[in-house]
Amino acid sequence: MNSPFSSGLRNKSMRRRTQAPISLKKPADIIPPIGDALRIIPLGGVEEIGKNMTVVEMGDDIIVVDAGIQFTDDDTPGIDYLLPNTKYLEDRKSKIRALVITHGHLDHIGGIPYLITRLGNPPIYTREFGALLIKKRQAEFPHLPPLDIRIVDAGDKSIPISPNFKVRFFGLTHAIPDSTGIIIETPYGDIVNTGDVRVENELGVPVEKEFKQYAMFKDRNILLLTMDSTGIDKPGFSTSEASILKNIDAIVRDAPGRIIIATFASQVERIIEFLKSAKRYGKKVLIEGRSMKNNVEIIKHLNLVDTSDIVPIEDIEKYPPNKIMMIATGAQGEEFAALMRMSNKTHKYVRLQRSDTVILSSSVIPGNDRAVDKLKDNLFRHDAKIITYLDSDVHTSGHGKRGELEWIHKQIPYKYFMPVHGSHFRLKMHAELSERLGRPRENILVPDNGSIIEIRDNGNTFVKLPEKAPSDDMVVEGLSIGDISEVVIRDRKMLAEDGIFVIIALINIRSGRLKKSPDIIARGFVYLRESQELLSEARNIIKHSIEKMTVGSNPINFDYAKNAVTEDVSRFLFQRTAKKPIVIPVILGV
Repeated sequence: MNSPFSSGLRNKSMRRRTQAPISLKKPADIIPPIGDALRIIPLGGVEEIGKNMTVVEMGDDIIVVDAGIQFTDDDTPGIDYLLPNTKYLEDRKSKIRALVITHGHLDHIGGIPYLITRLGNPPIYTREFGALLIKKRQAEFPHLPPLDIRIVDAGDKSIPISPNFKVRFFGLTHAIPDSTGIIIETPYGDIVNTGDVRVENELGVPVEKEFKQYAMFKDRNILLLTMDSTGIDKPGFSTSEASILKNIDAIVRDAPGRIIIATFASQVERIIEFLKSAKRYGKKVLIEGRSMKNNVEIIKHLNLVDTSDIVPIEDIEKYPPNKIMMIATGAQGEEFAALMRMSNKTHKYVRLQRSDTVILSSSVIPGNDRAVDKLKDNLFRHDAKIITYLDSDVHTSGHGKRGELEWIHKQIPYKYFMPVHGSHFRLKMHAELSERLGRPRENILVPDNGSIIEIRDNGNTFVKLPEKAPSDDMVVEGLSIGDISEVVIRDRKMLAEDGIFVIIALINIRSGRLKKSPDIIARGFVYLRESQELLSEARNIIKHSIEKMTVGSNPINFDYAKNAVTEDVSRFLFQRTAKKPIVIPVILGV
């Protein structure tokens, strides 16, 4: 749809504001019957990083792997979260046998409260830590029916799910306890989904644990591998988590005053090691940040580490500075997170001191660069010592770099490959890696959200159908869940960029003339007190434009008057200011 500021189209823009939102989606494809094929559909996570969800279907059975959310950015103003589109699954709800979870990060479990009833509330198979995170989040939605959560262990044998599917979990390395990959056993062979994955190593050499984790695949019939692509664009191997923890432990040991460590609340395994360091050096631990406190409560519940040294933030003054460690959220520069409040001197209990050591144990999430720069700017205005991953090895990603992913490829003797979990260029890079390692090009498919991949002929044919499952984003917006019109998003962006210009005019319905000078309300456009000349000219144009359409008319056509004044005022404002505020006329007859 053309811009509502285009000449002659402004009337359309005005009419849509009083009607239901216009959907710009293309008609849904008619999806052919599945027949005897094995069908794989990524509904999310293959055009972005986040909202991971993959469908595996055969006959009358469906297994869904993960149900994540994606966090929003400047392109989605007013939206809380993005969700994978589940229309395909909702139309086949009776076939869904299980939701299988790889691990407990929100991009894999965050969509469950919003989507589970749409899927018919199927049983959820997950490891224990993931189960606790799911339950903790579900407690915020008391109106929903209870979840059917079935906890499994990585060492469990295959779990029969349906006549066509068995499921088995296997352990791998990521950044949260109980991270697993999924093996879906089908009549044609195994489908392996790694979830998010990295390889623990020492200077680029995988440690013994990694070889043991993947040894099971040597004797299996791996039909299809789907694998995390998040770190494919970074060469080599990640710095080992062991070396990161060793470096931070040394900093904790030698720090002259308080230690403040900011990291992702999802880096649970790292948080456990921080607590061990605090115990080792006799420090009391303060936990700051809602998500951090939630995850530490789960750590405590599972007795994963001694938490007896954790004390309330209110007690910070009871201990000498060199006996204090704080573990906090906010390393991404979130406006109201604990670390940002410390940096701008608005934290209730903490003022940064010269003897403090602040460690940012996280990298910058793409899109957060400006917020993190602002945070660092604020932090460096204090005399505290600031340590980031750029100047010291205090963070490594939970997603393997290219060298790690290549090593995993060599451990799993698969026939077909489909990269997942990453933006399109990352998937293409991962596909090229698989081809370079010897897989025929025809055995590799790069999907989009909604792509329907089928394995046919008893596993001998690998194709992408021309039809697609519905893949437009679903959104969480306040209390509503569902589609959102592109028109609505565009209007929000326009409001943010150029503001709004509201005209309120009263017309004598007998004479068609304005009863008084029109009122003008502007927000985000110009400061009214400093723009009196502009407003005076605008009022003259409004009066002339409206009366041109109303004087002598009987009855008055208010729609014509609104369209005319909208077009005339928009043109005038653009000529005078080079801005394009949304013009909304309110014309009342009295």
